[in-house]
This record gives sequence, structure tokens and C-alpha cells, in this order.
Amino acid sequence: MQIRQINKRFNFDKYQTFNQDINPKQRAWIEVKGKALEINVRQLRTKLSKNCQFMAVVKADGYGHDAKVVSDYAIRGGASQLGVATLKEGIKLRSFGVKKPILILGNLYTKKDLIISFKNDLMPTISSIRECFICNNIGKHFGLKFSLHLKVDTGMSRLGFESNKFVQQFEKIKSLENISIDGIYSHLSSADAENALDPQSITQLQRLKFNQLLKQINLDRNNEIKIHLANSAGMLLNKDFHFNMVRVGLSMYGYSPLAKIDKNLLLKPALFLKVKVAFIRIIEPGVSVSYGGKFVSSRKTKLAVLSIGYADGVPRNLSGKINVIHNNKLYPQVGSITMDQMMVDITGSNEIRIGSTMVLLGSDGDKTISPLEWATKSNTIPWEILCSFKNRLPRVQVD
Repeated sequence: MQIRQINKRFNFDKYQTFNQDINPKQRAWIEVKGKALEINVRQLRTKLSKNCQFMAVVKADGYGHDAKVVSDYAIRGGASQLGVATLKEGIKLRSFGVKKPILILGNLYTKKDLIISFKNDLMPTISSIRECFICNNIGKHFGLKFSLHLKVDTGMSRLGFESNKFVQQFEKIKSLENISIDGIYSHLSSADAENALDPQSITQLQRLKFNQLLKQINLDRNNEIKIHLANSAGMLLNKDFHFNMVRVGLSMYGYSPLAKIDKNLLLKPALFLKVKVAFIRIIEPGVSVSYGGKFVSSRKTKLAVLSIGYADGVPRNLSGKINVIHNNKLYPQVGSITMDQMMVDITGSNEIRIGSTMVLLGSDGDKTISPLEWATKSNTIPWEILCSFKNRLPRVQVD
């Protein structure tokens, strides 16, 4: 009723909406520093030989940063290829005008999906000879060669040809005239483990198995097949893992999976999570805060209500464990994190007001809160923290 009255009074189209006028920083948002991504790629590439290519892994919407922004700046920094997880992610990058080679790291197994991949100039990851035959038939139908990467399982027990059958199957694959093997790769399962440099570690045994398979298939030294094994941790471990391409995710976004060498990398975090103060209230001693009453004030307490919660991707199990930053000062989060809001103890502050901006992740002055810190406190990994932020958090490019 009220909407109809407003439309009539102001002559608005009844189907017209006005969300395009909402400030993306109205509630909570993620700021993305593209220049930091570019700098990180350049910095990481200094660890590689000149003939070793850099694949920027931009799956999961660029680890929650915005895949288009990440792709653009990674390419500026020297990435020659991009990696995504799904067919849809690859198509989306093509729709943005991305021309670089794109590898789909997930498994496509239907003819329909492989045809769509082919038509969008996307390279699928192939884990069985069945899909090789399908790709060959697709290439033959269109009178072209279908570019793809072959994956071998060396210890992850996920995707990939069985290593003990790969050599024999590779001989058959080579005879297929309408496919082009652009790459052969495997994936490390434990490259970020403390013992990864131990000769008997899982990581070293995987590298050894991969090397043995490559020797057995007798690749022509002049071939242009890209051999890749290293993720971020593998790339930073040792040049023995580089081959002629590396696949870099976490490090490109500003975080090292290997804490011991983090300080030497000079990586710059590209993501800042910020939120507005929606309300301020003062409670007396002995008053409970949020669901379950797990926090009870021990003194007169000034609370700021922040417009962000677990529906935005802030883990509920971080309740009462994290801080936020405002003007270079830390303030503790109190009570249970709710679906859309959380409370922060700002007792003693006279500068924080409704509408003030607080930093949940990132830097403010000399204070920094990292996804690595959140991951430790919630007993998970930083990859999960970064990929958990939902689409209702606008991504705002700040440079």
C-alpha cells in the first residue's frame, strides 16, 4: 500500500527500483587493492627462472577478492595463464574480455560441458582416457585441436590418472590427432607441512614420483607442454618444484603458506574487510550480550553494533575471540556473532560514532589483523576464511 502511494505521489514506475543508488560502503564491504596483487605477482616471479610461467589461480571469485580485478592485475604483474575451478568461472572471465589461456582445474566429464569449454577456448583438466576420446571427437567435429591439460595423481587421491597406469595410457593419448596436450601436472597435498623438505616427506615423494613418470613418457625436449606441480607452498619451497610453470593462489593474495619465510617475501595483503557502526548503546554491569548470554558485562559497557555477521562470511566460532580496529586502536568483539551483526566493546572511546568505519581484516595505522590470525583462532586454514565471504559484501576496488 505504502509503495503504491509513493509511486503515485512521485510518478514512479511501479517496477522501478533504486538500489543502484545505495552506497556500496553503506553497511559492510571488502576493499580490494589491485596494485598489491600486481606487486605480489612481480615479487613472486623473481623466485622463478625466466622460462618458468606463472599461472594465477583465481578460482572462488579470486579467493573472494573479485576474479576480474585479480585477473587484470595478475596479468599486469606477469601472469601468463589463469586457473579456475569451474566451467562457469572460466566463461565469466571470457565475458570480461580476458584473453589469456585459462585452465579449468575441476573435472569436466560430460560431452556437453566439454563442448562448451572448447567453444569458450577454455582448457579442461583431463583425468581419464575416456575424456581424452571425447575431446578428440569434439576437435575432429570442428576440424581443430582441443587444448587440454592431463593430470596425474601422485598422492592427493583426488583427480588425475592413476600414476601406475599413466605411462601406458599416455602412449594412446599421443596418437589422438585432434587434441593438443598443453600441460601435464599433479598437485601437492602437503607442501605447507613443516617437514616438506625432508627427503622422506610426502611432498618429496610426490615430486620424485612425478619426475619418474615424466622420464618414462619420454617427452621431446623441444615440446611446448607445460609441466607444473607447485602450488604457492611448493613454489616457495624449492626450485626443484618449479618445472616450467607454477600455480599460485594464496601467496598472490598477500599471504605465505610457509610462516618461516613470510618476512622475506614482502607480500602485500590485497583484501580489507570493513564495516560501519550501525548503533551504539550503553549497558550496566551484569547485562548479557547476544544469543545465549555467553558474555555478561562486568562493568558499565559501551557497545558498538556492527552491521556484519556469519551470513557475510564471518565465522560464528570466532565469537569473543577477535578484535576490530578503529584509528589504530584494537577493540574486542563480545557476545555471539549473529547472522547479520556483531557487538564490539568500545568502552572509553569518545571518537567512535554511528557511521564510523571499523576494520575487521587488514591494517589501520600500525595495527593489522590477518586472515591467518582468524584461521588459527577458528581452527581452519586461511584459504577457507578468504573464500567464505559472501556476495552480499560489495567488492570495492580502491586503486
